[in-house]
Amino acid sequence: MTNTLTMTPRQRLNAALNHQPTDKLCVDFGAGGQTGIGAGALARLHKAVTGQQDYVPKINEPFQMLGEVEESLRQKLELDVVGINPLNNMFGFANEGWKPFTTPTGTDVLVPGKFNYTKNEKGDIFMYPEGDTSVPPCAIMPAGSYFFDALNRQKPIDETKLDPMDNCEEFGLLSNADVKHFVDNVNYYHEKTDYGIYMTLPGMAFGDIALVPATWLKDPKGIRDVEEWYVSTAMRQDYIYKVFEKQCEYALANIETLAKAVGDKVQVVFTSGTDFGTQRGLFISPRTYRKLYKPFQKAINDKIHELTNWKTFIHSCGAISSLVPDLIEAGFDVLNPVQCSAECMDAKTLKKEYGKDIVFWGGGVDTQKTLPFGTPDEVYQQTRERIEIFSQNSGFVYNSIHNIQSDVPTENMLAMFKAIEDCRNL
Repeated sequence: MTNTLTMTPRQRLNAALNHQPTDKLCVDFGAGGQTGIGAGALARLHKAVTGQQDYVPKINEPFQMLGEVEESLRQKLELDVVGINPLNNMFGFANEGWKPFTTPTGTDVLVPGKFNYTKNEKGDIFMYPEGDTSVPPCAIMPAGSYFFDALNRQKPIDETKLDPMDNCEEFGLLSNADVKHFVDNVNYYHEKTDYGIYMTLPGMAFGDIALVPATWLKDPKGIRDVEEWYVSTAMRQDYIYKVFEKQCEYALANIETLAKAVGDKVQVVFTSGTDFGTQRGLFISPRTYRKLYKPFQKAINDKIHELTNWKTFIHSCGAISSLVPDLIEAGFDVLNPVQCSAECMDAKTLKKEYGKDIVFWGGGVDTQKTLPFGTPDEVYQQTRERIEIFSQNSGFVYNSIHNIQSDVPTENMLAMFKAIEDCRNL
């Protein structure tokens, strides 16, 4: 950190995104579906930090059961970023008409009005696209679980009849309602607050495996099974390329629409959540990335940079260190979640090799082992160490490595935020 004059959260985010000095550490929790907090953990954290014992979280991302970080907690934790999601969530309905729901693990929450579900004798909860229980369910939250898994609704595949347009059913031009939703929310946060603004752009993520099953569609066609999709990236590359080609056509048009509608009031946009890494290596070869994904990602990023000052954000889990140079060449400004626990993802090496060319948004503490299973002291120490590494020469927004899961102990979350506070007060 530096002794620069006190900044607003928006100024702080802008400085971090531009690799410029900040007055103190820039911090995000809850701006996106990759930087959020599970309902159970959020409920306990909110009560511990604000003292509001009657607090009930709203579920603003029902697929992962992430809770909305409300203003009182945002202020207490001095968070710098707010997020704007598309009009409809992963199940195809808007976050409105709130009603009570109790999770399988006993957390009282509020869910959108069309959060309509059924439950079997084992306690498994089934969710339906657009809240329509007259069609087959699209996702399951197993008894005792914290979030949903997509159900396999793959139809039998006839190679002679495969049509790439079947995998483009969910893409198209933004409606007037979609655009108004973004404009209204951007204008509110820009005019009424001084937070940095993070906007999730719909339909920009090529081959994001969380989106392939299309949990929001009542009757998805094409290739929708996770395993079959990965096989297709090797065995049906022409098919996948045509899907991406049509998707990109719509995406570029929608970027132009949103660029005109909201201008430079937004600081950073989420464009891709496609995971390219496993714990030990890449899902695909660099050659396949360069052939199938990179041209379209570069086209998206180039259009955004041509028309706006928005910084582009990619979320990609796993051991992707060998792919980072390609992501930089593709025009990404921000890398998340920075999974330092994966092979060859050492924090010091990443910062040294790529810290001048890309912003690290995440990496702050390991959410696989340290945060859920470590001691508060271990959480505190790892958080301090990661901040020291990644905050050198700016280009860093603090977040944990992916979402905080619902079963994380309260004392560990408090230890993480204590470390953040101590670093900010240096």
